[in-house]
Amino acid sequence: MTFPVLGLVLIASVAHALWNLAAKSVTGKGYAFVLAYHGLSAILLAPVAVAIIATGIQALNWTLVAAAALSAVFHIAYSVALQSGYDHAPLGVVYPTARGTGPVVTIIIAVAFLGERPTLAEAAGAFIVIAGIAVVTIRPRSGGDGIGGGSGLRRGLAWGALIGAFIASYTLWDDFAVNHISDSPLLYFAVSEACVGILMTAGILGLPGGAIRRADFREILRAHKRALVTVAILSPLAYVLVLYAMQQAPVALVAPVRETSIIIGTLLAWWFFGEKNVVLKLLGALVVVTGIGLIALG
Repeated sequence: MTFPVLGLVLIASVAHALWNLAAKSVTGKGYAFVLAYHGLSAILLAPVAVAIIATGIQALNWTLVAAAALSAVFHIAYSVALQSGYDHAPLGVVYPTARGTGPVVTIIIAVAFLGERPTLAEAAGAFIVIAGIAVVTIRPRSGGDGIGGGSGLRRGLAWGALIGAFIASYTLWDDFAVNHISDSPLLYFAVSEACVGILMTAGILGLPGGAIRRADFREILRAHKRALVTVAILSPLAYVLVLYAMQQAPVALVAPVRETSIIIGTLLAWWFFGEKNVVLKLLGALVVVTGIGLIALG
């Protein structure tokens, strides 16, 4: 992995951790909040998409739309599960577990089925990154971390594993899409965000409990403007950078490196939410940095 690509992924990881911190501040209104920030992202990206199409950089066709729509389904599942996990368990458990599970599954599938062959140093670095993530998730038996103590830990691990499966799904599909279907990750993501907005709007209008979700949506717009705007800007920024990186480096390497956001996220969880075990978090950070170094040099 070249240093410019590594830089893209590391910038994305910072943006990712910051928007997850903002998302954690909105509780009990998961579906409405996800619709609000994806919808705002789609609106912000629409002029960019129009410019890309109008200038001939990338044409819009049904194959691209279908690929983006499938990506939207994966991202909706991920986003709704993420908000639900944050409602029921600590950020410092859900976030690192989810971000650690995703790259493990991604690496296995990329090597076994997609024919990717990282160098020995790169492969070792990827698994060292995952080991560092595991260190970050360790909790002493005597201590709970926020919501529900030990039960909060179990719930956090369960939610994190589910979210990680969705992360692997959209990562692998989007890697295929930006390398074989769309030359413009920005247009691809803009169309995907539009699909998310359309599908979730249909859900808020047609699914049971829609009236409650619509009330939640109005509350989001009224009382959570700062979190909404933060996520709507930083979430697309983080992921578009990753899409560009996946055009230039194997997904088996991009996936673990982007999870350096875990270290930032868990430290922010300690700072803002009083979650514990900062020494283990810092030890995990050191391990992760070692792994990144191997990937960069490999």
